[in-house]
Amino acid sequence: MEWLRNLYSQISEAWSKWRTSQKIILFSIVGVVVIGFVLVALFSSNPSTYPLFTRGIQDENTLAQITLRLDQENVEYSVTPDNIVQLTSRSDALRMRALLTREDLVPLEVDPWELFDIQRWTQTDFERNVNLRRSIIRELEQHIAALSDVDSVNVTVVLPEEQLFQEQQNPVTASIIITPKPSSDIRENRAKIEGVEKLILLAVEGLTAENLSITDQYGITLNDFENLAEFDRLELTKRERDLIQDEERKLKDSIVTALSSIFSEDRVELINITVDMDMSRKSQETQEIFPIETVPDNPLTPYSEREFVLTVPRSTEEMEERYEGTGFNPEGPPGLEGQTPPAYKDLEGIIGRWSNDENRINNEMNMKVITEEKSPTISRITASVAIDGVWRWVYDEEGNVVENLNRSIEREYIPVSDEALTKALELVKNAIGYDVNRGDQVSVENISFDRRAEFMEEDDAYFRAKQTRLLSIYLGIGVGSMLVSFLIVRLITKEIERRRRLREERLARQYQAMREAALKRDQAEDEGPTLEDEIIALVRERPADSAQMLRTWIMEEE
Repeated sequence: MEWLRNLYSQISEAWSKWRTSQKIILFSIVGVVVIGFVLVALFSSNPSTYPLFTRGIQDENTLAQITLRLDQENVEYSVTPDNIVQLTSRSDALRMRALLTREDLVPLEVDPWELFDIQRWTQTDFERNVNLRRSIIRELEQHIAALSDVDSVNVTVVLPEEQLFQEQQNPVTASIIITPKPSSDIRENRAKIEGVEKLILLAVEGLTAENLSITDQYGITLNDFENLAEFDRLELTKRERDLIQDEERKLKDSIVTALSSIFSEDRVELINITVDMDMSRKSQETQEIFPIETVPDNPLTPYSEREFVLTVPRSTEEMEERYEGTGFNPEGPPGLEGQTPPAYKDLEGIIGRWSNDENRINNEMNMKVITEEKSPTISRITASVAIDGVWRWVYDEEGNVVENLNRSIEREYIPVSDEALTKALELVKNAIGYDVNRGDQVSVENISFDRRAEFMEEDDAYFRAKQTRLLSIYLGIGVGSMLVSFLIVRLITKEIERRRRLREERLARQYQAMREAALKRDQAEDEGPTLEDEIIALVRERPADSAQMLRTWIMEEE
């Protein structure tokens, strides 16, 4: 306590030395600081206005709907130039935020929980719980949205208030809405849903699978595994059926490929292929004992030097016991009578003989234990194959196709020989891995297929081609006749023209001779008739010959 008195005396001495003005300034500073702290506390804890959303509402229609809803609830509010809605009461702000969220009036660009991001001097337990809930929800949404099968996700987590008694404590609940991607199989894949469920259960403390609901965008519950038992059974049955169908398809392809090398593909028809498969899981253990190699083979020699023994001695035990002499019956301790029966006491002193030989040899042998687990296995295969024969056209003695009256071709059927059927049966057995011990059954029969439609198309094509050939022949004959007729007419025309020309030439020569004769007569008879008179007289006597001679003159002049 001495230092307190010293400290008080020092402060009193310093205070007595201060002037009155200094003391007033000190009191003023302390008063201002106290008043400032009081005002800050009052204004920070009791603000005059509370924002409905910390961000401005950019959509005018949404702002109008929100203000209309506030008017309906008789809530006092104001809208800032930044379109931020301010309320006068914190309770009204919380109530209207919840109401707008329930009625889906919260703008898309606004986070409903941003109100709790405001920095304050004090923070209540309610705000801490809200921030914890927001953190959990955001982390869950990020984790689930990171999955390749999820397009979008909506998470709701309810963290109830802690109660004093465990019986009164409400459980933690969560609801998840997943929107799968178009190519995702998360709805049908149970393993993926279990992974999402486990991720959520580990992220939320106190959450159990009974209080977790995972649905898709259509409201179908995805994590109802108890009701999915029947679905799993049907899914397993479907997979088993698909496995059997795949095996049957492989065997069918093997059979068709094997028979197509001998018969054409259209002559082979797989009537039935059935594969019985045992889907149960079986474990089989086999012990195999084989001899021990004592001398290995020398690869440099053309023969084998290998030597084997079935067993190798591991240990030998021999025992030999011989006894000859008087029989001895043991008695009890000295001074006491033994326990030997009277009948054996009578044998005492009789000479006896005892012999015992034992020989034990423990041998080692090579042993291999094979453990196999088979699932599934083929228990039986049945296959039925039909093979068609060959249809051939019938020809007459001249090599022409025999045609029926109904405009069809005469055909004959040649069945498959027994030897070919036997070979086909062996091919089918090899293709399916035939096992007589397994009870497999394979049948290959010669059956005539119904080929009426094929024959009708073939007949139509044949007669159509035949008609085309006949038409071509007739057309060729007609064209040839026209060419021959044209040549004959051409020759006749040329001949007529030749004869006409010869006749004109003959007439021209006659006229020339007549003209020369007339000239000679003119020379001989100076006083005879003139040339003009002779021509006029000739025209009158022979008009046709005169016209022809005139045409000849004109042609010669040209």
